[in-house]
Amino acid sequence: MIFHLGKKDELLLRIRQHEKLSTAEQLQLTVLLSVPAIIAQLSTILMFYIDNAMVGSLGALASASIGIIATTTWLFWSIISCVATGFSVQVAHLVGANNLMRARDVFRQSLLAAMVVSAITMVVGLLIAGPLPYWLGGGEDIAYDASLYFFIFILGTPMAMINMLSSSMLRCAGNIKVPSLVNVAMCVLDVVFNFFLIFPTRTISFQLSTINYHLDLPGAGLGVAGAAIGTLTAELLSAAFLLWYATTRCPELRLKHSKGSFMPERAILSEAFDIAGPVFLQRALLNAAQIVTTIIVAPLGAVAIAANALGITAESLCYMPGYGIGEAATTLVGQSYGAGRYRLTDRFAWMTTILGIVVMTLMGVIMYFAAPLMMASLTPDEAVRQLGVECLRIEAWAEPGFAASIVAMSCFIGVGDTKKPAFMNLFSVWLVRITLAALLAPHYGLHGVWMGMAIELTFRGIIFLVRLKWENWMKIEKEKIRI
Repeated sequence: MIFHLGKKDELLLRIRQHEKLSTAEQLQLTVLLSVPAIIAQLSTILMFYIDNAMVGSLGALASASIGIIATTTWLFWSIISCVATGFSVQVAHLVGANNLMRARDVFRQSLLAAMVVSAITMVVGLLIAGPLPYWLGGGEDIAYDASLYFFIFILGTPMAMINMLSSSMLRCAGNIKVPSLVNVAMCVLDVVFNFFLIFPTRTISFQLSTINYHLDLPGAGLGVAGAAIGTLTAELLSAAFLLWYATTRCPELRLKHSKGSFMPERAILSEAFDIAGPVFLQRALLNAAQIVTTIIVAPLGAVAIAANALGITAESLCYMPGYGIGEAATTLVGQSYGAGRYRLTDRFAWMTTILGIVVMTLMGVIMYFAAPLMMASLTPDEAVRQLGVECLRIEAWAEPGFAASIVAMSCFIGVGDTKKPAFMNLFSVWLVRITLAALLAPHYGLHGVWMGMAIELTFRGIIFLVRLKWENWMKIEKEKIRI
């Protein structure tokens, strides 16, 4: 009865039906879910990488105008991503328990709640767009472009919400391939849109077989604003497709011919809040910490601001695979937990965490040696490039610990355990990273900020591994553990 299913779907179905999976099959399922998620995460950061490279070609001030408000954009994205997490983890548990009707109820009701939250978030963002760069310590030389970029960015909040919610729902239902492919397509569209929106009309000359050719390329010449519009447009198309697919094509989620109310029930909202509330508080305060870091960096000058922002973008190529494996971990842990297979839940948690550490350690080695090439592709400014390279090589040593914290946190989210991990993250970032950055920046400049970051990420990874090993993070009695 399952011959029409792909291998990944067959293995997920066997989890729900309480059939035994060998170690090889568990590893195979982990890889089948992780690979497309890694590709999606890499394509996402590649989109920002190319955005920054295109804007960086306009000079250090253009890069700094985006870099100064980057942490605030992450804060607003954290709000909407937490809404998606609160509802989609419930779907993972319900799909694991084979209660597909209830899973569709949660999905349906999440749509209205998500739109309300995204509308409120957008209005708040629009109101603060003007003074935001000044609050963050930016000067007149970058304030206008920074405000304009943020204003356009925040207009896309509803589309980003639909994008994140639909992607998260599909992943927790076991379909990682479709949102991953759509994410890659969104990145390609973003590059195409940026190519025509950022730069003015120009002529490209090239030679073939001793014949010189001249090609006129149209362009809007919008600069920083063009990058924001390109991203917004690509996200709109992606969100529309993902919502259509989730509601009409996904077997576990499709709402077509399925009756129910879009008005959220108190029980579903309460569960969503219990899961998402601590995650939101954690991400909000983590992003607030990143904003504080930006404020610490801002007095160091435009070169330091640009190097910090571009360095974070370059480093993302290393840690985004960890987030991809984390998405697979949430799906595997969530569905196994929903099916009541607690020993399998623990095995998947360790399997994905170890995989994340291995992959990100390898990426850290690559980043250490490829740092000059990575920074050179982002900016033509020699001072920014050199400073960014030195910071990336400091950070490369922290990738194993960062991986452990990313994937372990995703495992805890998969079972709905978010309160204590959120506190652990906050303790680590605010008491270790911010303290070290504030103490080291006056003496070592941007290098000191990144040294503090590397030490903190290693510390955070250690405490998350300790909890994964020795604490009862699934909150179950030992006698209830079963294969």
